[in-house]
Amino acid sequence: MGHVLGLKCRECGREYEVAPIYVCEFCFGPLEVAYDYPKIKKVLTRKKIESRPMSLWRYKELLPIDGEPQVGLSSGYTPLVKAGKLARQLGMKELYIKDDTVVHPTLSFKDRVVAVALTKAKEFGFDTVACASTGNLAHSVAAHGARAGFNRFIFIPSTLEKSKIIASLVYNPNLIAVDGSYDDVNRLCSEIANKYNWAFVNINIRPFYAEGSKTQGYEIVEQLGWKAPDNVVVPCASGSLLTKIWKSLLELQKIGLLGDVRTKVFAAQAEGCGPIAEAIKNDTDVIRPVKPDTVAKSLAIGNPADGVYAYQAVKESGGGGEDVTDQEIIDAMKLLAETEGIFAETAGGVTLAAMIKLIEQGKINKDESTVICITGNGLKTQEALLGHLDEEHHIEPKFSAFEKVLKKIEKK
Repeated sequence: MGHVLGLKCRECGREYEVAPIYVCEFCFGPLEVAYDYPKIKKVLTRKKIESRPMSLWRYKELLPIDGEPQVGLSSGYTPLVKAGKLARQLGMKELYIKDDTVVHPTLSFKDRVVAVALTKAKEFGFDTVACASTGNLAHSVAAHGARAGFNRFIFIPSTLEKSKIIASLVYNPNLIAVDGSYDDVNRLCSEIANKYNWAFVNINIRPFYAEGSKTQGYEIVEQLGWKAPDNVVVPCASGSLLTKIWKSLLELQKIGLLGDVRTKVFAAQAEGCGPIAEAIKNDTDVIRPVKPDTVAKSLAIGNPADGVYAYQAVKESGGGGEDVTDQEIIDAMKLLAETEGIFAETAGGVTLAAMIKLIEQGKINKDESTVICITGNGLKTQEALLGHLDEEHHIEPKFSAFEKVLKKIEKK
């Protein structure tokens, strides 16, 4: 692998060869992919990137694969929407939405990470892929894995939204619903991964899987005309997406495709599961696990694996963090749909609601450029809006009936 040096412990710095491992055998710290940036700088240019197909693989030198991509060839390169109407309503000068509600094929940013993870799983020679998931990862592993010809085992909390369960079952994986929280599911999967020779995308393949999140950051910079925004607001579950977006900006700077990075990174969480935001607000790198209780179930990880690294990225960038109530989440989902026509899942409501609070607190300057990362489609979490929307107008098929309703509408 010419552009990858190997794996490196994020704690003690020990180096390892490229293999399906994820924990340092000396200090038990997590492993991360290390790259040969001087070599990448010689071969990767803006022109080369722009000449390639519009998918996440246009940045393949910065991703941990040996040869050509084998999974997710149409994933990534989602729109960066200039949110003019929403910006005016909030009094902001320049607001953008990185819209992963439309990412192919399962409508969440998880298609990015799974494309990389399953390509790596093929390179390692695995025939079975698996994951622990709060929903979106389950869909993506089930879909990408089906097309790539893998056996698939998907583990989810049994309390997951019914719509998310159906959206996994349609791909016919082995879906295992576990009584307990995501953290319970993840612990069980760690035990299973120790016995079975499967590619668990967020366990033994995690160092490679996590790198796929960087593509969201690369795309934001490219779509802004090779500029980094002043602020990026990122929803946090494990904290991995935030750390990788920050890493992506620093990497583009290292290889000369971006000037000095002055972007501030902000973490968005729900009050019912906000250990990372709490640590940021208390200015401590001690992440205190919590028992999740929030409508934003895709973010409901009470003991986030990358929490401390998300905290460090926020501090290094000069950003911040905020958590929001379930009602604020729902209100933000409706606001985003009503202003920009984007139907985000509950995690998107978390991101927008957190940004609004950060603006009110003066932590995000209204005159600066801001990007909010919307990571999944609202069709996945429709249940969250039940009882919070106006009812449809039910009429007989008569013109007089319509006019009666129209008068009521005009009086609102």
